[in-house]
Amino acid sequence: MKRSNIFHMLIAGGLLSAWLCSAAHAATAQADTQFEVARHYTLEGGERWDYVAYDPVRHHLFVSRDSHVQVIDTRTGKLFGKIENTDGVHGFAFVQDRKLGFITNGRANTITVINLDTLKVIDTIQAAGPDPDGILYVPSLQRVYVSNGHDKSVSAIDVATRKIVATTQVGGKPEALAADAQGHVFVNVEDRSEIAEIDAHSAAVLAHWPLAPCEEPSGLAIDATNARLFTVCANQHMMVVDTASGHAVADLPIGGHPDSAAFDPALKLAFSSNGANGTLTVVHEDDADHYSVVQNVQTLEGAKTMALDPQMHRVYLVSSKFGPAEAATAQNPHPRPMVIPGTFEVLVAQRK
Repeated sequence: MKRSNIFHMLIAGGLLSAWLCSAAHAATAQADTQFEVARHYTLEGGERWDYVAYDPVRHHLFVSRDSHVQVIDTRTGKLFGKIENTDGVHGFAFVQDRKLGFITNGRANTITVINLDTLKVIDTIQAAGPDPDGILYVPSLQRVYVSNGHDKSVSAIDVATRKIVATTQVGGKPEALAADAQGHVFVNVEDRSEIAEIDAHSAAVLAHWPLAPCEEPSGLAIDATNARLFTVCANQHMMVVDTASGHAVADLPIGGHPDSAAFDPALKLAFSSNGANGTLTVVHEDDADHYSVVQNVQTLEGAKTMALDPQMHRVYLVSSKFGPAEAATAQNPHPRPMVIPGTFEVLVAQRK
């Protein structure tokens, strides 16, 4: 056989081998990103809800229920306990080294502090502004950050003293928060369609990053390794933002009324829970600047918030069936549909 023919055969064989390896890798990646709703847990009550949060140490799921919190053991799907007197409860942050949980209560304008082992209330902190909502614990700073929804501010709580040590005006309604390892805290500013970058040490706003075409950003997550933020928007966009420059590097389609974002670093997946569509959008991080929607998992209408278990790669969502809305009043001109008691449930989405 001629040397040139052998050369071409070797090239063809190498290309075929590379193609087969690439195809096998793509098939494995595709299998790793396919999710389904595998379990449902039914919970009592006809109250509405906001955020959910997962405690990975105790395998507990915290579910906000208007004026109290339900805590579920995710290994059994059974109710572990309740936390009462959390009027207008929104979000949760866990300080594992102190066994503390912090809970924002929007109508009470307080933050409840509990023991995570017993769920007993050990302190109540008066919020720095009305309607404390989004909340985040930053271990490297030993601080809990709280978005004060009606005060256009973000406050910092020292977890050792449980005292508010700083409050920063961000110029609009703050929502979800995220942080990097360099002392920067990021917050979605919903009514300005931007992200504000806060220097945790000086409590000063370093930058306001516009998010167009995003409108009304709510949920926020971070890939700390690649310095990327994932923000989800009311007009069905997920924007991926460079934390160094504030520039958007990607714009992905998602469903309507998203209120949470999450990122699984091991699988390189970002998630958006979409209440209007009843879907969970799964986005794969191909590299730091390239992303692709790989799936829209059917959940339930109203499942707008979620909690991620990054160890088991599970996403917990909640929703219910709805009845007719209450009659409109001067105080509530646009009432929402009522929750039908006995239909509230937790959904567990995991890999197939």
